Amino acid sequence: MSDQTEQTKSHGRISIRASAKPRVLMEEPQLVKGAWVAKVITLLPDAFPGTLGLSLIGKALDFGIWRLETIDLRTFGEGKHRNVDDTPAGGGAGMVLRADVVNAALRQTAEGTPPDRTRWPVIYLSPRGRPFDQATARRFAACDGMTLLCGRFEGVDQRVLDLHQIEEVSLGDFVLTGGEIAAQALLDATVRLLPGVLGNAASTVEESFSDGLLEHSHYTRPALWEGLEIPAVLQSGNHADIARWRRAEAESLTRARRPDLWEKRSK
Repeated sequence: MSDQTEQTKSHGRISIRASAKPRVLMEEPQLVKGAWVAKVITLLPDAFPGTLGLSLIGKALDFGIWRLETIDLRTFGEGKHRNVDDTPAGGGAGMVLRADVVNAALRQTAEGTPPDRTRWPVIYLSPRGRPFDQATARRFAACDGMTLLCGRFEGVDQRVLDLHQIEEVSLGDFVLTGGEIAAQALLDATVRLLPGVLGNAASTVEESFSDGLLEHSHYTRPALWEGLEIPAVLQSGNHADIARWRRAEAESLTRARRPDLWEKRSK
């Protein structure tokens, strides 16, 4: 296609130096060796990096700990108007993303990535997929990178999902207009687990779901606020007592709010 060079945008480490050129005219940021890479196929490439470009995840992106590439699905469309969808076979409402169009995007995106799905999973964000959880985020973070396919309309032709051994993942029992918001949430949960992204590595060990429990409640100064005090044990300086209190709090919250998690721990 005549505009192949325009269909992929990279977000990552930017080399800053004195130049008369505007930054937008500088070369693409260089990938740091060993950096974790996310490739996102989407009809809305301008939705990225979105919140992934902010705070700790955004700093990690700038520092080259990970890299984000967006692939514009529209450029693989057919005909004058770059059509990417068609009516569903068998009738029904809505439109379905075409297998040939998605296939072309997937094949180009796969260039230079490992074919082993344990090293480089290819994910389709779908409400019918397996629920995304902390264990899945840890699995993705341990990979070399991943490709995310953001759906639109009624979904994607099943044949291309089968051909490419695509794993379907869901953020919950609800439906969004597209996969872009879900992709950003999944990437945020995954990237924060990469070494060097969070200032305190212990944060990922002590938080919710790290051991099958919800996280304990948190408090900070002032010690007395609106007549409400911080629990005395947290101000005692006794680390063993504090650890026991936090564990009991986590168990209590999990039993009350997520009986499904508590039942899993009891098995």
